[in-house]
Amino acid sequence: MRGLKPVLEGRTIQSVSLRRDGLRFPFPADFAGRLSGQRIGNLTRRAKYILASLGSGDCLLVHLGMTGRFTVLPAQSEARNLGEFYFETGTEQGEGAHDHVVLTLDDGARVVYTDPRRFGIMDLFPEAEAGTHKLLSGIGIEPLGNELNADYLAEKFRGKAAPLKAALLDQKLIAGLGNIYVSEVLHRSGLSPKRKSGSLVHRKTHDPRLELLVRNIRDVLNEAIVAGGSTLQDFAHTDGAEGSFQQRFRVYDREGQPCAQCGAPILRLVQSGRSTFYCRHCQK
Repeated sequence: MRGLKPVLEGRTIQSVSLRRDGLRFPFPADFAGRLSGQRIGNLTRRAKYILASLGSGDCLLVHLGMTGRFTVLPAQSEARNLGEFYFETGTEQGEGAHDHVVLTLDDGARVVYTDPRRFGIMDLFPEAEAGTHKLLSGIGIEPLGNELNADYLAEKFRGKAAPLKAALLDQKLIAGLGNIYVSEVLHRSGLSPKRKSGSLVHRKTHDPRLELLVRNIRDVLNEAIVAGGSTLQDFAHTDGAEGSFQQRFRVYDREGQPCAQCGAPILRLVQSGRSTFYCRHCQK
C-alpha cells in the first residue's frame, strides 16, 4: 500500500485490461468499465486488504493472497530512473502468463497485478458500505492501533482452550497478524505456541507477559515494515525489490538450526495446517 500510494493517489485510471474472468473469485460485473475513467482518491489499509477510494463513490478492494504482487511500469516516453516506486525490466512486463490485471494511468504509467496461484481478491463496491462488506465486517482490531493492549487480550483469551498460536492468528480477534510474524512474536515473548491462551488470564488479573506480547507484536510488525516485509518465494515491492526481514528470523523456517538465545535446535510442528517454529527451552 505504501508503494502504491505515491503512484496512484490523485491519478485517473485511463483503461483497464483484464486477462481472465477473476482471481480467487470472479471479478464484479463490468469491473473494467466501472474502473475506467475514475480518479483515485486515498489509499488505505484494513488488515491485509488495500482499499482505494474512487471518484464514483466506489471502493476498490485488493487482497494479494499468497503470491500476488503489483509492479509499477513507467510511461515508455519517460526516463528509466524514475524513483524507488518504479521498476523496469523490459517490454515483457505486463504481458506474462501470470499478469492478470493491468491499469493504465493518465500519466502513461501501468500498474500490473501478477499472481501465479490466483489466490488474490479484487472487488468493487460502494465505499459507504465498507463497514458491512462481507470481507471487512468481521475483522478484529488493528495490531498497530491503540485498541490492542493487554486488557483486550485478557478479555478475548479468558477461559479459552485454543493454543496461543491459533488465538493470535484469529482474524476476528486481531486483524492482519500472519503465520510468520506470530511465530517470531511468540519466541520474543518466551511463550510456547502450544500454551492454552486462557492460561495467561487469572481470576482477577492477567499474566504480565501479555504486556510483553503486545509490545512484541508492535515491534515485530514495525521492524518488518521497515525491512520491506519477508520474501520467501514470490513477494516483491512495486519497484521489484524484495523484502529483507527474513534475514532477521529467529525461529521461522529455521527448523534444526540453533536458537539464537540458548543454542537448542529450533523445532517445527503443524497447527491447524500451518507450520509453527519454536524453541522448547526458551518458550514455555
